[in-house]
Amino acid sequence: MKAILTDTTKCIGCRECVIACKKTYNLEEEVPRRWSSDDGLSSRNWTSIIQKPEGKFIRKQCRHCLQPACVSACPVGALRKTSEGAVIYDSKKCIGCRYCMMACPYGIPRYDWDQPVPYVRKCILCYDRITQGKQPACTEACPTEATIFGDRQELLGEAHRRLKETPDKYIDRVWGEKEVGGTQVLYISDIDLSCLTYGRPLGEKPLPTRTATAMNAVPYTFVGMSATMAGISWIIGRRMKIQEKPGDDQREDNDE
Repeated sequence: MKAILTDTTKCIGCRECVIACKKTYNLEEEVPRRWSSDDGLSSRNWTSIIQKPEGKFIRKQCRHCLQPACVSACPVGALRKTSEGAVIYDSKKCIGCRYCMMACPYGIPRYDWDQPVPYVRKCILCYDRITQGKQPACTEACPTEATIFGDRQELLGEAHRRLKETPDKYIDRVWGEKEVGGTQVLYISDIDLSCLTYGRPLGEKPLPTRTATAMNAVPYTFVGMSATMAGISWIIGRRMKIQEKPGDDQREDNDE
């Protein structure tokens, strides 16, 4: 499967990756919101640059988990994990429940409040490009190769090679290698990246295993609720008819 490796020591904060993403998907300029998160992501920004003290920059985007919580939480299959590694989105199936937003440990999916029919938006790892043998627009645009694209296993090997060759330059960790079962977007850094998870330790256990029981019950809940609502609708309709034509309904009851 394909993946991205971001080396924060090489990032200069130029935002070329952000610009390339917006051009590729014709994303409009951001509209400031009081409730917007301070990480720069929105329905119009699928990747962002977070600036930290001392001139440090961190690129944030969907992590494309190996076992994505957003996919397991979606009751209608609007989110799907592909064989190439990308987690993609189908707006035709989406019902706007926003369960994916609550499930994601990285806080990635964003709601598009500006549309008449709002849907969820997020990075799709340039799925259409990688299926054509190309690389994502963001990695192609990076002038310093701070973010690179390739096979996940090869990028893990490259990450560990850098950590071994220059141990004084990095924290001895590859972010995304094992957390929540592993991700397609990996990081190596000289600063702590806990800001990407809002300071919460995630552990290595895939999140879908924690929600499987509840999500398996969702289809049956929908059927049960539909049957219940249909029954209530029939009862209410019956009562309304009785109120409108009391004489006719009384004769019907006597005939019965």
